[in-house]
This record gives sequence, C-alpha cells and structure tokens, in this order.
Amino acid sequence: MTAPSPIGDFLARQVRQQRGDLVISALSGAATAAAATLLLGLSGWFLAGAALAGASGPVAVQAFNYLLPSAGLRGLAITRTAGRYGERLFGHRAAFRALAALRPALFAGLAAAPPQVSLTLSSGEASARLVQDVNAIETAFVRRSAPWAATAAAAAAVTVIALASVWAAVAFLAGLGLQVAGGRILADRLSRDPGREQLRASGRLKDGLGAYLLAAPELRCFDLMPRAIGALMAHDGELSRAGLAGRDAEALMALVQASVAAATVVAVAGLASTAALPFAALAVLATLAGLDGVTALLRAAQQQGGYDEAVARLDAVLVAPNPLPPPPLPPLASLKIDGRRFEPGTRLGITGPSGCGKTRTLEALVGLRAPPSGRFLVGATPLDSVPLGWARPLFAYAPQDARLVTGTVADNLRLAAPGADDAALWDALADAQLDARVRRLPEGLATWVGDGGEVLSGGERRRLSLARAYLRSAPWLLLDEPTEGLDRGTETELVAALDRRLSRTGQGVVIVSHRTTPITLCREFLDVTGRL
Repeated sequence: MTAPSPIGDFLARQVRQQRGDLVISALSGAATAAAATLLLGLSGWFLAGAALAGASGPVAVQAFNYLLPSAGLRGLAITRTAGRYGERLFGHRAAFRALAALRPALFAGLAAAPPQVSLTLSSGEASARLVQDVNAIETAFVRRSAPWAATAAAAAAVTVIALASVWAAVAFLAGLGLQVAGGRILADRLSRDPGREQLRASGRLKDGLGAYLLAAPELRCFDLMPRAIGALMAHDGELSRAGLAGRDAEALMALVQASVAAATVVAVAGLASTAALPFAALAVLATLAGLDGVTALLRAAQQQGGYDEAVARLDAVLVAPNPLPPPPLPPLASLKIDGRRFEPGTRLGITGPSGCGKTRTLEALVGLRAPPSGRFLVGATPLDSVPLGWARPLFAYAPQDARLVTGTVADNLRLAAPGADDAALWDALADAQLDARVRRLPEGLATWVGDGGEVLSGGERRRLSLARAYLRSAPWLLLDEPTEGLDRGTETELVAALDRRLSRTGQGVVIVSHRTTPITLCREFLDVTGRL
C-alpha cells in the first residue's frame, strides 16, 4: 500500500477547484485535434478531387463543386485556431491558479518542516523545489487535456478513413494502439530514470552554486576558486549526461514511433487503394493527422519520470496539517527549563562553554528544533507534546546569525510588526543603537539594504535584527549574542537601552552571550552544559 502523497492530494483539490477551466481546455483540445484531422483529410480529398476534375476536361471542371469543400476547409481551420487558443488559455489559467496556491503552500511547508528537514535543506535545494520541481508539476497540469485531444483525433480519423475502407480504419486503429502502447512502454523504460536524474542533478548543481557563492570571498582569499569551479563543473557534467540520456531516449522513441507511423500509413494506403482516389487521399492524410494527435499524450509519458520525481521531492517538504488542534496558548506564561520555573518578566542568562547547547536551547523554545522530552514547559504544557512552533507567539527572537530579506530597512523591521508606523520603527532602532546610522542612509527607512543586507556591516545587521525583535509584541525576548561585533562603547549604550526597554515593557528576556556586559542585565542564570 503506497503512502499518501500531500502533493497528490493538493493537486486533486486543485483539479476539483479548477474543473471548469480544465473541462473547457479539454473540450477545446478535443475540438482542435478533431478539426486538424478533418482539415488534413478534407484537404487531401479536395486536392485529389480537383486534380481528377482538371484531368477530365472542362466539363468536369465546371461541374466540380469546390465551394462547399473550400468553405469546410475554412471552417475547420477557424475551429482549429479557436480551439487551440481556448485550450492554451483555459489550460494555462487553471495551471497558473493551481501554482499560485502551490508555491505559498510549499514555502509554508519548507518553513514549518521538521528541524531534521528544514535545518538541513540548503538554499539551493529549496530553490530547486520551488522552481524546477514546480515547473514539472505545471507541465503535467497543462497536459491534462492530452487524452481528450488524442481520443478526438483518433475518432475523427477513424470516421473519415472508414469512408474509404473499413479495413483501412481497422489498420489505423491497430497502428495507433501499437504506437500508444509501445510509446508508453518505451517511455517507462527509457525516459523515467533520465527524467528523475535530471531533477536530482539540477538540485545538486543549484545546491553547490548557492554554497560556493556564499563563500566567494573566502574562496578568493585562499585561492580555492578553481577547486570550487571544478566541483560545479562536475555537477554540471552530471546534469548534462542526464539530459543527453533523456535526448537519446527521445530520439529512439521518435524513431520507433516514426517507423510505426510509416507502416500504418502504408497499410492504410494499401487497404484504401480500392476506393476512389479522393477518398484514398483522404484516408492517408487523416491517418497522418490522427497519429500526430497522440503526440502530446506520448510526450506526457516521456515526462512522467520527471513528474514522479518532482512529486516525491515536493512531498518531502510539504507538511500535512495536524488533524488535532493544539491546546490553547496562554497569553502570559512562565517557562520551565530543566526543572526550574521562570515567571514572566524574568531576566535569565543561559551560561556554559562553547558548544554546550545554549543556542539550541533558544531554538528549541522558539520551535526551530525538536525539544528533548520533558526538558521545556510553557505554563503546564511540555513543548515535546505539542506541534513545533506552538509557543512561538510568546517569543521575539534575535538569532546569532542575523538574516535579512532583500528589501528596505523598513521592510526588514516590519517583518515583526507589519502594522507598525515609522515612529515605532525609529523607537526600536534607537533602542538598538542603529537610528543614527539609518538616518545617515540615503533614504532613511526606505533605503535598500541589498541582498541579505550587504549594504550594512555585520554588527549593523545584528542590531537591525535586534530592532526587529523589539517590534514584536511578545512577553519574552530571546537574544543570542546580541552585542557580538560591537565596540565596547556601543555595547554599553545598547545594553543600557535594553535595560530601560525591559523596565518599560515588562518583558522577560533570555540572553545567550559570551560577553559579560549583556549578562549583567540578568538576575537569574541557568547552566545548560551537557543538556543538549
């Protein structure tokens, strides 16, 4: 029994929601395929009939009715064009609407994934999930009309071929069945593995590129750029080999399909040769159009391996909702850590040597790591008994590794308080000892800070992250190395401002720091050596 697929369930819901557009797309595709088949068949009949009339002399030419066939050709051409437009319009609209819901759901899944997934997934792999894997899903979604188009093309072809010979129609169906069945078998055996490997290799390439770009200054300083380029070229070679394997499979399948199509056309032509020339021409050209109508269906089969891999990769990060609601979160709650209870408003310092688990203690409280059994309680609720992040609204977190979004100063601050006005932003910046620096920026709060805050120094990025934490309305502040990278004078002013802010707001604070000045704010201390 196969495991449930979150992506499969999500797409099934989207198919139901976009059913109207998908039905119109399918009907339009069917109309397009049928019109294309009839158009080519009628063209063959018309040209052959006109040629016979011309060869029979002026009387036959005068008697030949070319108005009705030409009107039929124009009508079928218009139907084909309109149907193609409708298929593309409604099919892509349905796909885009589904993807507009899928990407936010994936981002939420990545953000809410268990720590063993979210903390190990690189930015390159996350990008691959959100871009190339979703593109594979989009392609499959758009091609949902392919079976309808193939069926309509086959039905139209059989109808017109039977006008020339019933046995020719039987031969066409046999050839069509062989092409579809053989194409699916070949696609499964030849294209599935290359399709999977292309997605995997592309993910590895993006992963390596993201990692080396972040370390580009160090790579230059230590003359390791050639080694990094070599590693990336190796990943690129894997992607190229997977792509070539896919192209080889497509070429072999195209050869087999062309051979089957040629044999089918020869068989139909032979069986229809007893009919009048216009009907024989109609049968041959309708065969070609009918066989061409299943091309999209076979192409979808060739891409099935990539689709299956994309679904598997996306399933790994799309978190299914918890069916049981968590217990209500108290607005003001005490913390119990390692058997010691700390009431709201407590100033707590987490101590211990490097690597003992101080940062991991904060991450467990805020739900970025799975808490050990029984170690953390919020109020009377053990954190290991509730979903990760359940207690997150109680905390405003300024991590040691300050992460900024690509945007303005105000954009980064309002992540914590979307409705905050400029006065609140300046107040938080002042308490973080960053207001003077921001006022000197070209556009103040509206200044673009660059990719990851590259306009700012490391200490400035940390203080901007601290100001962001100040803006969050939460009873507890979690501060990890809040003064790292600051000179002693700035550090002293920042700690004094934090003292005043805590006295004014009544917030509790949990501080991790190797420097003594921030720890002087604390009234209670907890040594976590050996706890995590």
